[in-house]
Amino acid sequence: MLNYYYSDKISDFLLKPKETIIGEISLNGRLGHIHTELFAWEEQISILKKSLINHSGHLFFEFSIPRMGKRVDCVLIIKNIVFIIEFKVGEKNHLNVDIEQVWDYALDLKNFHKPSHNLTLVPILVATEAKSNFFQIIIPSQDDKLINPLKANSKNLGLYIDEVFKYFNNNEIIDPIEYLNGSYTPTPTIIEAAIRLYNNHNVDEITRNDADVINLSVTTKFISETIEFAKINNKKIICFVTGVPGAGKTLVGLKVAIEHIDKKKGNTSVFLSGNKPLVDVLQEALTRDKVNQEKLNGKKITKKIAKESVKSFIQLIHHYRDEYLRDSKAPYDHVAIFDEAQRAWTLEQTVKFMKQKKGIDDFKYSEPEFLISCLNRHKDWAVIVCLVGGGQEINTGEAGISEWLYAFRNQFTGWEIRISPNLYDSEYSAQTAIKELSQINPIVFNKNLHLSVSLRSFRSEYLSKLVKEILDIDENAINTFKQLEDKYPIALTRNIDKAKNWLKEKARGSERYGIVVSSQAYRLKPLAIDVKTKINHVNWFLEGKDDIRSSYFLEDVATEFQVQGLELDWTCVTWDGDLRYNENFWKTFSFVGNKWQNINKEIRKKYLINAYRVLLTRARQGMVIVIPEGNLEDETRKPEFYNSTFNYLKNIGFHIL
Repeated sequence: MLNYYYSDKISDFLLKPKETIIGEISLNGRLGHIHTELFAWEEQISILKKSLINHSGHLFFEFSIPRMGKRVDCVLIIKNIVFIIEFKVGEKNHLNVDIEQVWDYALDLKNFHKPSHNLTLVPILVATEAKSNFFQIIIPSQDDKLINPLKANSKNLGLYIDEVFKYFNNNEIIDPIEYLNGSYTPTPTIIEAAIRLYNNHNVDEITRNDADVINLSVTTKFISETIEFAKINNKKIICFVTGVPGAGKTLVGLKVAIEHIDKKKGNTSVFLSGNKPLVDVLQEALTRDKVNQEKLNGKKITKKIAKESVKSFIQLIHHYRDEYLRDSKAPYDHVAIFDEAQRAWTLEQTVKFMKQKKGIDDFKYSEPEFLISCLNRHKDWAVIVCLVGGGQEINTGEAGISEWLYAFRNQFTGWEIRISPNLYDSEYSAQTAIKELSQINPIVFNKNLHLSVSLRSFRSEYLSKLVKEILDIDENAINTFKQLEDKYPIALTRNIDKAKNWLKEKARGSERYGIVVSSQAYRLKPLAIDVKTKINHVNWFLEGKDDIRSSYFLEDVATEFQVQGLELDWTCVTWDGDLRYNENFWKTFSFVGNKWQNINKEIRKKYLINAYRVLLTRARQGMVIVIPEGNLEDETRKPEFYNSTFNYLKNIGFHIL
């Protein structure tokens, strides 16, 4: 249920004095101590009283948008139309940032508020001192009954509302109470969720909880009970959590870390990831938010101090490892959550790194073995939570989850093992390791440790299934796409400019879009894409449309290494000749010197296919795939390198631009 600070029939609102209305807003929780805020309310009320004289319906002030942690100044329900109105009192211009703000409010309701799905939503930005604009209703290509924001001022708001009803004229009436009480099931980005959690809010209120989705709280509750059990009984336990791409594994880890950050109870936890871009982006987003929150509370805090606070619960796994190489004591934390645990290094890779980078010649552990040994230093209890993604190993030396299981078989037989039954699935490549471990250690399988539905794409739970079938060359991909095509648009083109235009047309408000490519896509240079050019992933993910370093500019591209674990609303996946469809299998290549060379090692083939798995599952709302046409005059870009892949995807049914 959504809430508000003031609600009334328009007819009653018109009769009430301003002071009474402001008093009711204050009584409902908005104190309005700041003089400028009280003045803004007075202006808004005056403007609305003049604008609504000829209308009947319902009005809400300070209407909540929980996922965004914000409130709309005013929501009007008149006949069959919902107006989302944001006021900028004293403003002379309709600033882009303000237009995006009201657009985002309307998009949130359209996407996540069930009664809004099929209603006409009209966002209006009222810059009170702005000059009058030409009134124009623009229906976007999505045709979902959400029009582009109107730009009004204090004098013409009423006229604009009248004009809307000339355009959308029918006799239906919306029940305001049913509208307010309608189901609200948002799916936040990992950045939004992390900020919400870090601000000590329960993330349940900003995540989906519909019956088709296994609630994240079931998994976090099971892990929390495991932690409490280990603490009371002086046990050492490891949990393996599995999930489809975008199912919320990282969110589960962050939630557990936040819930067990209390140092007084002696069960502090740390969230660890080997994914540097993910850690960097989350740390920066949380740091910026913490500075802003302190500023709103009248306090000043430096960014450096804010970041140190953030680092106390989310860290890069390699920093954690290096700390306990230097210090032989047990870690301060009793609970360690390892995100993307399947990406931990093998024995060979770890020994090589320690010798070359750390000058340690006698190191003899794989990365999982060493990390477990750190927690094993505790004399009483410890809990490790491994968050595992299937088909997510994308880099040389990444061990897969079997390395963790073999570590317990070989050295840590006293630990209790709790495993998701889905770890037996072929995509995790852990069946043999589980069978061998079960002969030595008792294993407890629990279905609550698996997250089965993708939350990244709120438009469809079939996306991860479709991508798996595409990469497995499964004929069922055609049927799967039919189940999602009306909800999750996927376009296919040979032209990068058409793809860019498609992204800009589809994205509304502050919805983020960008180009993603394989790190092996070396022959996209003719398309002005150079994977050798390093990007600043923090700027790419966090900066706005006015910053050339951001994803919005469609100049810098991100590879699987920068986007794994993160997400955008819309993506352009640009496909190169490194992965080529060939009848019933994939041909894999790396570009060496001035030509493509076959990849022969099975593990490297797996890494490349997994790279495309990551790229194809990054978009929350839809994607466009670019397969270049190639060039007969360029031996490295022959059309035959691309045509078979294009035809394969075309036959699945993707819309051709």
